[in-house]
Amino acid sequence: MRKLILALAAAMLPTGAFAQCGGSFSDFVQGLKQEAVTAGYDAATVNAFFKGTKRDPKVLRADRAQGVFQKPFIEFSRRLISQNRIDRGRAMSKKHDSTFRRIENTYGINRGVLLAFWAFETDFGAFQGDFNTRNALVTLSHDCRRPELFRPQIFAALELFRHGDFDPARTTGAWAGEIGMVQMLPRDILDNGVDADGDGHVTLKTSAPDALMSGAKMLSHLGWQPGQPWIQEVTLPKGLDLSLTGPAHKLSVADWQRMGIVPREGRLPDPAMRASLIVPQGHKGPAFLAYPNFDVYFEWNQSFTYVMTAAYFATRLEGAAIYDAGSPDQGLSGAGMKQLQQKLQARGHDVGDIDGILGAKTRIAVQKEQERLGLPADAWPTPALLNRL
Repeated sequence: MRKLILALAAAMLPTGAFAQCGGSFSDFVQGLKQEAVTAGYDAATVNAFFKGTKRDPKVLRADRAQGVFQKPFIEFSRRLISQNRIDRGRAMSKKHDSTFRRIENTYGINRGVLLAFWAFETDFGAFQGDFNTRNALVTLSHDCRRPELFRPQIFAALELFRHGDFDPARTTGAWAGEIGMVQMLPRDILDNGVDADGDGHVTLKTSAPDALMSGAKMLSHLGWQPGQPWIQEVTLPKGLDLSLTGPAHKLSVADWQRMGIVPREGRLPDPAMRASLIVPQGHKGPAFLAYPNFDVYFEWNQSFTYVMTAAYFATRLEGAAIYDAGSPDQGLSGAGMKQLQQKLQARGHDVGDIDGILGAKTRIAVQKEQERLGLPADAWPTPALLNRL
């Protein structure tokens, strides 16, 4: 699921649109229509776009129930990556070889990267979501939790409608407004949509070439470095300073080599390249060097577990071996994680929402407390840490 980027989306937002949310849904829709006309859209187009708009309670329930990201990396990756899915990915690679060659030549993005997103987002187009996209976006904008994230997407969808690339009554997708085989938001489609099959329209729901080329163009615009790696599994030496692990700590590949980091397969890239050492379930579990392209994944999705799994799956599709799972220390349950977050917050750490999810802020706080307590500072929260706090 593509990260909602306010800075990009706000370009489509009429002045003063953040002022309203909640209240009467019909009045809210009427306000959107007035804003669209003020922004320069003719009334007939606006009325056609908003005709039949309904509040969708299922969207709000989905927004509040995202427990899947509470799973740790090993469990999550084993759940999402099967041999069948790998085989299907390789079959799709052959089926759409000409499109992937075009992507590789144009953007320098390995096919495994797009195949992994395609698999995780919609199971290669099989399950694209059945939420009415317009209704979902209006519902989430009317809801006062995060209207500034979703409201600009309504006007992006209106612009797509004006182009003939969006049917407000029939276009469906994910609960958060993403559309098509690789699940792109309307604003991203406007900015990065590619008519790869040459039929005159950007149709991400039914055209694999359009969807894959559009996804590749978006990754390129988000900063993907052509022909460069994203993650690589490595082996840790004994006695490594674990406080250096985590996405926030970036050293040169040469620095990591001097500390004794070695690849499980192949060779490490340019010694001058910057990299982070990622241990998603602590120093006793799998370990990876993450290169600059890994950061681009977080522009697609903010979940560390999703990003780590998508990046790893891409390497598998490119021929890498299964990671060495090791024997990680027991982690915390969702309830235990919430309790830990509360304790960390009470000690003055910014952990974001108390949601039971091991996100970036919680990892940083955990690592700081591990250092303070003389525990292995690998940012993996355990019952022992919770008890010490």
